Amino acid sequence: MTLAVLPPIDPLASSDSDAYRDGLVEVVRGGSAPAAAHRTRSFAFWADDDQVHLVHDLPAELIDNDLAGLLATELFAPGWLEGSDLFERLMTGIVITSAPDPLSAWTLFYGNTLDRLTGPVAADPPEAHAALAEGSLAGYAPVYAHARALIDPGSMLELGSCFGFFSLLCAADRDVTASDLTPNTVRLLTQVAPRLALRLSTVICDAARVPRPGASFDTVVALHLLEHLPPEHGLAVVREMQRLARRRVVIAVPYEDEPTAAYGHVRTFSAGDLTELAHDSGWWWQVHDHHGGWLILDRP
Repeated sequence: MTLAVLPPIDPLASSDSDAYRDGLVEVVRGGSAPAAAHRTRSFAFWADDDQVHLVHDLPAELIDNDLAGLLATELFAPGWLEGSDLFERLMTGIVITSAPDPLSAWTLFYGNTLDRLTGPVAADPPEAHAALAEGSLAGYAPVYAHARALIDPGSMLELGSCFGFFSLLCAADRDVTASDLTPNTVRLLTQVAPRLALRLSTVICDAARVPRPGASFDTVVALHLLEHLPPEHGLAVVREMQRLARRRVVIAVPYEDEPTAAYGHVRTFSAGDLTELAHDSGWWWQVHDHHGGWLILDRP
């Protein structure tokens, strides 16, 4: 079976709670692995002609977005596995097998993640997460905190929100709309938010073509989105952000020597690249560094 014929990932697919299976992966919680399986600190895995099989026994307190760093560190960075689709399916399987039903599992995942992003652990991760300090939550926490400090009062649109953590963090005290191209990701966010006692709007769209009138939001945000897009598409997103923003555009990108393929990155950025975007915008602008690069555009 080739990746081209696989159905999209459904994060809310029914599960027998101990196993997740799709056309590419099988993830089992608490199962046994054959003697020939590869073993890391957290996983046992092996592959046959059609599937990658992974066994884990991760406790509930580790079901958060640092799973991304765990997978990257133990399985993808060493070269055992590769491909962003495989990465996302394995992560989905681990989450879904962490609770009796998918929605409860994702509520656990979101709750743990938001707790870590807002609590002291975000700045000082526990020993169990210490190795992931630059891979996920400990790296994102200062990015999210800095972005919140840059957002003007009023309404906010986040483009490429993915799981929507930043939108949820902002939803407690402002009118927030989260958008993403992937329907199932947006559906997941829409269903989990009420279980976290948070309200936000969602839109399924390409970040370069948002079905909203011009100047619809006080601030438009794209955090670690542009590195996932080819340059022409990324430029179109910046122009769309300017069309939609009444006041301010906030863009953040990581600085990398090479794009991180496991996370779906296709390009790198420097401060010079951001400055070039700023000059082309025609708006007042600033570029600065803070756990990566930032481009702030203010409508004249």
